[in-house]
Amino acid sequence: MKQPNTNLSNNLSTNLLLNGFRNKDVILALSKQIHTASKHLAAPLKIMEVCGGHTHTLMRYGLLPLLPPNVEFIHGPGCPVCIMPKARINQAFDIAMQKDVILITLGDMLKVPGSKGSLQNARSLGADVRFVYSPMQILEIAKQNPDKKIVYFAIGFETTTPMSAAILKHCIDQNIKNVFFHINHVLVPPPLEAILSSKDCQINALIAPSHVSVIAGAKIYQPILQKYTIPIVVSGFEPVDMMQSILMIINQAIHNDPKLEIQYSRVVSFEGNTKAQEIVERFFEPSNSFEWRGLGEIPRSSLRLRDEFSAYDAQKVFANVLSQESVSDNKACRCGDILRGICKPFDCKVFGKSCTPERPLGSCMVSSEGACAAYYKYGFSFAPPNSSATS
Repeated sequence: MKQPNTNLSNNLSTNLLLNGFRNKDVILALSKQIHTASKHLAAPLKIMEVCGGHTHTLMRYGLLPLLPPNVEFIHGPGCPVCIMPKARINQAFDIAMQKDVILITLGDMLKVPGSKGSLQNARSLGADVRFVYSPMQILEIAKQNPDKKIVYFAIGFETTTPMSAAILKHCIDQNIKNVFFHINHVLVPPPLEAILSSKDCQINALIAPSHVSVIAGAKIYQPILQKYTIPIVVSGFEPVDMMQSILMIINQAIHNDPKLEIQYSRVVSFEGNTKAQEIVERFFEPSNSFEWRGLGEIPRSSLRLRDEFSAYDAQKVFANVLSQESVSDNKACRCGDILRGICKPFDCKVFGKSCTPERPLGSCMVSSEGACAAYYKYGFSFAPPNSSATS
């Protein structure tokens, strides 16, 4: 008897599922409801979508033209590659250039330019720099190269931190002693606090990250709601998710009833993944400060390895070759202003000209989640007539 093609079955199931969230009629119906409801807004809505994945949804599916003029999106700092300062990229570069080191990171980080070059440049100079699709591959690389120091340049928000903790646990359990961690795990609430508390902030609603919320829970936004009393909705990534979330925010604003809602309830809960939170708590603690590209130093906005695991801390193991100095960004690049919501990619004079995905000047163009990358790939047709992108 011929066996069923399970891959085909799975693909059909996936397509059927996605079609419901990308249904043109549903999207247009939600757009009509948004336009009708927006007429009752007392003031324009300036919504920050924190996550770069949401930015790409807005651009890829052409949702911005479906919104009324009094609903505007401001792009946030929720791209872990985009917010990485040059100083930390320089540290990765310096570690990679050391003898008997294999430096491992995730794909997007290879192209981000530091002041000494990118990790891709380090590789062209002879450094053994590798990217992995799953960080768990680090364990096999370490076992295959017992005489090498395997350094994991770990990045990401609350979403990816449990994986780094799990790798460290495996290293301890399996007595693997040649793996070291350069930790660049950051937290979502502190930069939002920094942005919302700035005197020039115009943001009056948030679409909160979904993948982060799967791990940390929607509860992490509760203090922001209490302090700033603005609508907050945790949204999924599909077009229907986004349109529904926008409508939820508008209804909150109309009724002057700001609250924390979970649109992405099929995945996100208020408490989050408590098991993942426990393993993070076991191995990590908040650091004193972290420099965010475009935002500067933000206290307790990142994580560090607890002192009892300092033998695995690459920043301590390689302390003699690492500079701690801050490094300024390219003055022509406005990536920092974009991450703070001060401007859009089209407002940058080098966007789409000397700064492209092939030759990026800033991290917002490098990362697959970056706002500049999204605008470059999908958004030229939305460029204002007087913007630098069309001049």
